[in-house]
Amino acid sequence: MLPYGRQSIVEDDVAAVAEVLRGDWLTTGPQVQGFEEDLAGWTGGVGCAVVSNGTAALHTAYAAAGVGPGDEVVVPPMTFVATASSAVALGAKVVFADVEEETFTLDPAAAAAAVTSRTRVVSAVDYAGHPADYDALRRSLAGSDALLLADAAHSIGATYHGRPVGSLADLTTFSFFPTKNLTTAEGGAVAATDPAVLERARRFRNIGLVRDRAEQRWPDEGGWHQEVHEFGLNYRLPDVLCALGRSQLRRLGDFLAARERLVRRYDEALAELPGVLLPARRSWARPAWHLYPIRVLDGRRREVYDRMRAAGIGVQVNYIPVHWHPAFADLGYRRGSCPVAESFYEQQLSLPLYPGLSDTDQERVVDALAAALRGAPAASAA
Repeated sequence: MLPYGRQSIVEDDVAAVAEVLRGDWLTTGPQVQGFEEDLAGWTGGVGCAVVSNGTAALHTAYAAAGVGPGDEVVVPPMTFVATASSAVALGAKVVFADVEEETFTLDPAAAAAAVTSRTRVVSAVDYAGHPADYDALRRSLAGSDALLLADAAHSIGATYHGRPVGSLADLTTFSFFPTKNLTTAEGGAVAATDPAVLERARRFRNIGLVRDRAEQRWPDEGGWHQEVHEFGLNYRLPDVLCALGRSQLRRLGDFLAARERLVRRYDEALAELPGVLLPARRSWARPAWHLYPIRVLDGRRREVYDRMRAAGIGVQVNYIPVHWHPAFADLGYRRGSCPVAESFYEQQLSLPLYPGLSDTDQERVVDALAAALRGAPAASAA
């Protein structure tokens, strides 16, 4: 089965991990700070806190923003469930706001309509690697104390009006899962423009421990003393995985260029294919292209999905609208509330896209898609 996404690991990555394994640190050590500093080179200098996975990044960011019971968090439904469920885990109420027609990122007008005096965070999602319209979203928060969060699980390395993702919102979260644009196996990060918010994120990911004597309530207990002032969790990303991340980050520019080239090839090959719509992009964005999401028209998405899977092409659907999940349905959320996202879901299909995808395999994807749309059986891999 040709996967829809996969990691790219080379000998430099293996050597970086092996070097740490032979050293003194496996958990929190010098590679953690090094990885955070390296990441800041891609966020326009905005400080980062690395964490154990992308969901942990969202949970940590919401906690650092002060999200708690009685607060509201505005979320688009076209995302992985963690963008919403991690806010619920802190006691917040999620308010779903619809997405824009072309990019399927959070609609600023829908966000503005969803903001109330109880809104603590508005979370945009850079769907498929295309940045949301952050200037318009910032205007939608006018008169509110809410913070703007960018869920950039898909978009590290992307730019918006020439500005890097990571510098566009008050908080930004990244994911380094194997299918993402770089990997630490599992892993993620939180970037925050306010140093005080970043420090809260770093404490939360480290169980809330306060080791700085100047900030302790009882600093004279002894050299062993540490305190917890606010509860946190163990979301630390270990040195050994940070070493992998640093090695991967050195190739991020190459990864992005490879994805961009493959997207151009898909655009050219599929431009005249009837029955599908290709992903759009805005002139002010340079996407990171985590996904290549097409739309299959005329109610044929399930049929095309099944035919392509039978042909050995690992197409995927990204994502089920979050408010459709039973956990949210049981809380009273109903279908029909976000018609743009829901209509897109009914058509969406992600084609394989990753830096190591060969031209030959990409042509195989194109042929299988054309065959599926014709209703003909596609040849499976030998």
